[in-house]
Amino acid sequence: MNYRFQNLLGAPYRGGNAIVTNNTELISPVGNRVSVTDLIKSQTLTLPVQSSSNISRIAASPDGVFLLTVDENRRCLFINLRRRVVLHRISFKHPVNAVKFSPDGAFIAVATGKLLQIWRSPGFKKEFYPFELVRTFADCDEKITALDWSPGSSYLLAGSKDLTARLFCMEKLKSNKVRDKPFMFLGHRDTVMGVFFGVDKKTSRVCKVYTIARDCFMFSWAFKASEVEFDEMKVETSEPPSPGTPDRDSEGNLEGDDTGFLKKRKDYDGKESNLDEEGGYLRKRKWELLRKDNFGQAQAKLTACDYHRGLDMVVVGFSNGVFGLYQMPDFVCIHLLSISREKITTAVFNELGNWLTFGCAKLGQLLVWEWRSETYIVKQQGHYFDVNCLAYSPDSQLLATGADDNKVKVWTVSSGFCFVTFTEHTNAVTALHFMGNNHSLLSASLDGTVRAWDLFRYRNFRTFTTPSARQFVSLAADLSGEVICAGTLDSFEIFVWSMKTGRLLDILSGHEGPVHGLMFSPSNAVLASSSWDRTVRLWDLFEGKGAVESFTHTHDVLTVVYRPDGRQLACSTLDGQIHFWDPIDGILMYTIEGRRDIAGGRLMTDRRSAANSSSGKCFTTLCYSADGSYILAGGSSKYICMYDVADQVLLRRFQITHNLSLDGVLDFLNSKNMTEAGPLDLINDDDSDVEEGVDKQTRGNLGHDLPGSMPNNGRPVVRTKCLRLAPTGRSFAASTTEGVLVYSIDDTFIFDPTDLDIDVTPEAVEAALNEDQPSRALLLSLRLNADNLIKKSIFAVSPVDIPAVASSVPQRYLQRLIDALADLLESCAHLEFILRWCQELCKVHGNSIQQNSRNLLPALKSLQKAITRIHQDLSDTCSSNEYMLRYLCSTSSKK
Repeated sequence: MNYRFQNLLGAPYRGGNAIVTNNTELISPVGNRVSVTDLIKSQTLTLPVQSSSNISRIAASPDGVFLLTVDENRRCLFINLRRRVVLHRISFKHPVNAVKFSPDGAFIAVATGKLLQIWRSPGFKKEFYPFELVRTFADCDEKITALDWSPGSSYLLAGSKDLTARLFCMEKLKSNKVRDKPFMFLGHRDTVMGVFFGVDKKTSRVCKVYTIARDCFMFSWAFKASEVEFDEMKVETSEPPSPGTPDRDSEGNLEGDDTGFLKKRKDYDGKESNLDEEGGYLRKRKWELLRKDNFGQAQAKLTACDYHRGLDMVVVGFSNGVFGLYQMPDFVCIHLLSISREKITTAVFNELGNWLTFGCAKLGQLLVWEWRSETYIVKQQGHYFDVNCLAYSPDSQLLATGADDNKVKVWTVSSGFCFVTFTEHTNAVTALHFMGNNHSLLSASLDGTVRAWDLFRYRNFRTFTTPSARQFVSLAADLSGEVICAGTLDSFEIFVWSMKTGRLLDILSGHEGPVHGLMFSPSNAVLASSSWDRTVRLWDLFEGKGAVESFTHTHDVLTVVYRPDGRQLACSTLDGQIHFWDPIDGILMYTIEGRRDIAGGRLMTDRRSAANSSSGKCFTTLCYSADGSYILAGGSSKYICMYDVADQVLLRRFQITHNLSLDGVLDFLNSKNMTEAGPLDLINDDDSDVEEGVDKQTRGNLGHDLPGSMPNNGRPVVRTKCLRLAPTGRSFAASTTEGVLVYSIDDTFIFDPTDLDIDVTPEAVEAALNEDQPSRALLLSLRLNADNLIKKSIFAVSPVDIPAVASSVPQRYLQRLIDALADLLESCAHLEFILRWCQELCKVHGNSIQQNSRNLLPALKSLQKAITRIHQDLSDTCSSNEYMLRYLCSTSSKK
């Protein structure tokens, strides 16, 4: 089966900067992937592109076509957002702290260590060396932390850790005649976190500069106008002012193209004038953004900031979870609110400035807030800890996840959004099960409870408990939904409850180890259980009164699953084998040896190579396909294996990640990274004299040296904890270290050629109709969402071409087309023609309509209503005509 990566759910935001393109598309890094959220449609998709490690910086071109990502290994990807493909790759020599496109999209400024590099932006054209380094500035004494371009792309501001901000002139960049020494802004006492150009609203000229430091101070630098004109020819011949002091001669206004920004002027006697007397960039005010007495605690550090040039507003985020919104230049505080207790790692405006986006890496949360109405636009938060279990709804449209953070989340698969989170559990959630009615969900937890959730009212309507505290690790329900069973970790028992009454019906004893697998047979009421006591037991709860049949193995049994028809049972053991049993005759049918297939990468603390290591070479989760012809298997490895059951052969291996930030991804470790003190990556060499080093060495690693802690200092190990196939068989989900990976057969991305067409106008639709191109005319009219043009294009299609045109319609336009067909059925006389359209749409797009039925429900109900009304009218007319014909025939026979 040709499964492809579709989406990533439940992965938390771990850090890096977020950006907003096209005013409504939020782009944020998620591990080594990039997530794109449509804030209007409430849809999230993850690009099928992976970096070599966690992404630290991203930047988008001004038109929103290209995306630049830089990971922790300094490797950069240049991505086409519309096609979701990587165009170019490059690696930098030093860590990248900031990256930004110029407003005209021609250049890219990259702050790599202490260097500021200007690169020419590549495009769609295939080139041997697409990235061209135009200029490198090496003027900073410490790493550069912030960048901002002037509106005309002629000047560049750079904030640094050396407590200064520098202004670089780029107006002669194309001719490579750039000033060697920048203008410096001095006076800050901490790292400069943000630098921004301010524009005069009346003249659209740059008139000021804002610099914001980590110690919550903000400086405003104003540029005073002068009546003395500049000599244009002296720009290239005059020497630049020497850096080191803000007192220097400069004159003139910053226009849109910044012409004459740093041109020196001379007095009439030829001497240089004094900055304080004649004007120039002055430090106008010194503002403290957050006072000590606001929240009754020590002064917080500024961790994120952004500036909206059109509204002249500044938003800042602090280390204590407080953000502030200020109107410049008068520094009027509009909002000063707290959104969490952890530091805000990113804060950004959208293009219009009405929405604010905040990210908190420690909570794994991204918020989009409308500051005028003080309401949330988007409030999404993934699972902060590993996802343990999954469950698909019977219609395959919902996906429930349970994790070590004690939460149960329910996601809409088509949109990738979580619409409800249940937080009543007090310990890790270990098992989930959707009931057959599609409206209730069961969850088991280590807190000793099994809870039933109502997905209509979003509440816990029943809780199943035991006489004494137990830890549940497995869960199952029979086909009728009347009996609930849960297996325990500590007492090795299986508890049976009644769903209606909530009473404990029975306790099944017999296992001598934790019961990690439970499943009811799809064909009868036989319960299968697997345990670490090396047995699989079958329990007949109703007819046999608890009769037990046991299948013995040579190693611990980790999980058990039934084939969908109930005629086969599969279980995995600790030695890496998958055993297939006939549950009726009790005989072993097949055995698959999977040790070599599941063998993953080498851990950093392993003393043996990946090939010789025995740890993790077993399957901990299994899942049958819808027809039972193949089986999916996963475990403590970077691979998910797909086997053909009849031939016992490996069909395909899915590598769940290429993220080198996780442990167990590399098959061979570099011997250069091994020292006498252990692996180089595990040695903490952060500078303890700065706050970042203190945060990494102490607060970030509090439990790493305690007894029982992981030897790799808490570095996540790649693994798959749970696999579930959708009931439709079109997709499957895997809960991994990075989140929930969704793979699908359906191609969710269908490229629409009209997306690249600028001339999407009514005239273009008419031209396509005149040229006898009904398919193109229909696509253009659907993009315009013009009802009259859509109907005209529908009637332009001949009945013979309906199947071909219907197959060319992208999935995202189905709702508009169905609405148009429903409207035509109400008012059009061409009944057969419209019904043929409906029939062909159902044939071609049946799978997508079923998967997105929740979004298409209003349009489908309108279509059903129109068809039902016409059917009723026709049936009445036909019945009346039939009776009339019978009457006429009877009267004629009598004569």
